[in-house]
Amino acid sequence: MGPRKVKAVLFDMFGVIARLQSPGSRAVLERTAGADPDRFWEAYWSRRAAYDRGDVTGPAYWQGVCAQLDIPLDDRLTEELIAADLASWSEVDRRSVDLLGALDDRGVVLGLLSNIPEELAARYEATQPWLGRFAVVGLSCRIGSAKPEPAAYRWCVRELGLPAEEILFVDDRAENVRAARELGLQGHVFTSHEALAAALEAGLEAGPE
Repeated sequence: MGPRKVKAVLFDMFGVIARLQSPGSRAVLERTAGADPDRFWEAYWSRRAAYDRGDVTGPAYWQGVCAQLDIPLDDRLTEELIAADLASWSEVDRRSVDLLGALDDRGVVLGLLSNIPEELAARYEATQPWLGRFAVVGLSCRIGSAKPEPAAYRWCVRELGLPAEEILFVDDRAENVRAARELGLQGHVFTSHEALAAALEAGLEAGPE
């Protein structure tokens, strides 16, 4: 028996719908912090999971990062770092947004599962009306778990109300797709819009019902 027909597509945000940080935006963050780039990114990512899950706020996250880097932090620098960080994750891929519209118009159920801190989630909600295309929005900062933690996928499957095998999960990180497949979802590692379109057509036309 072949794969089940796809009834819903669960999208990752960053690296699929929104672009990853550009070299220029990364450089702005490095200059704002005034830190050695290698040390900065080590501290940035080592504390990011707690921020994405909503365990800490933006100011607390940056307090931890700067403490690790021995950088004095005041209110002004905190605001500048938060602003630079939000800007670095705010570029949207219009081809992906158009794809969401096309799928929604076809009646495909759409879900979103994103590792995202509260400040960035609020920014997207205030500026990106296409978020309304999603029947289910799983934001790590609000569901208390982040990819590739199994609880994040289970939350989305439960909210979508479909068998896991009828949901296609799309993410640019292979480890996140692997975690979804281990829970029974179908998975696609995003590398290009063309490859995704082909995978979607195959899944949407597959059987049996």
